[in-house]
Amino acid sequence: MHVEVYNDRKTASRRIVDLVARQLSAYPYSVLGLATGATVIPIYEEMIQRINHAHLDLSRVHTFNLDEYMGLKDPNRHSFHAFMRHYLFDPAHLSPDQTFFPFPQFSQDPPGYDRLIEQHGGIDWQLLGIGHNGHIGFNEPGTSFDSETHVVKLTENTRKANRNWFDGDWRHVPEEALTMGLKTIMRSRTIVLAAFGASKSAILAKAVHGPVCVEVPASILQYHPRVYIICDQEAGNLLRPGPSLNSSKLSRQFDV
Repeated sequence: MHVEVYNDRKTASRRIVDLVARQLSAYPYSVLGLATGATVIPIYEEMIQRINHAHLDLSRVHTFNLDEYMGLKDPNRHSFHAFMRHYLFDPAHLSPDQTFFPFPQFSQDPPGYDRLIEQHGGIDWQLLGIGHNGHIGFNEPGTSFDSETHVVKLTENTRKANRNWFDGDWRHVPEEALTMGLKTIMRSRTIVLAAFGASKSAILAKAVHGPVCVEVPASILQYHPRVYIICDQEAGNLLRPGPSLNSSKLSRQFDV
């Protein structure tokens, strides 16, 4: 794991967009794995700024989102489709045939999502957040490291953590979702995990420094050959210090 701790989430977000820009400069037809949630909003905002100033080009990419809720009453408002259209796809002018989600197309054949990813050459660059219980995607604690795209029953804590997207009422958060599995995620060639805020510090430290175990799904990333952990000071305050890199923007950088 290559860990970078920045002073604030805005600077960290810029660094993450630098990484995707480098990926697209090397291969404009890259397949991007994308995440949703509050963590990625400043990242997508930075991407749109660069697109608008012709410093970033997504016109030739394909994207695969990590997950999608099942059983939504108002998918046009609460779905991850709606989130992505609002924060990235519409302002970036991505066409529907460039973007893929596991649900509803693969509700009856979840492994079909993995096959579709492979048909597009596999994911070149995967963006992740991390849940308070260590989940990545919607892979809750206890998920097998060999899991591929599958239906998951969301824990009450995860539903409560997502209540702000449902007018503050966690009971309106669906009980199930379709998500890429941990094995699916680990097939990505490069993985970038973003973590912002003090509430993520304890679980981030467990994922980076703790034992690799199904109780902390994100810990499996310790076995990936090319992972960037990009966080702000608050999220990174429990990470063990490593070799420092002098920079006006970078607080700490080290390999784990």
